[in-house]
Amino acid sequence: MATMTRRLQILIDEERYQLLERESQRLGKPIAELIRDALDQIYVTDMASRRAAAERLLAAEPMPVEDWDVMKQDLRDSLYAADRP
Repeated sequence: MATMTRRLQILIDEERYQLLERESQRLGKPIAELIRDALDQIYVTDMASRRAAAERLLAAEPMPVEDWDVMKQDLRDSLYAADRP
């Protein structure tokens, strides 16, 4: 477990606090631990998946592009076509 070296103070509404309090009692964990777990689940996992995606992109074989302007327009057309019914 990492050493806790930073203190964070936040204000939340009563409804969120009650939710945290119920979960704290249900799981037998302090509210601070629930918040740290939520941060890890959302942000640490997200960063790891982004890093992996970037590594896959950088490791991919280069794609030949004959005419960048034509390819760019094709990409735009396909993007906007997905928005149309």
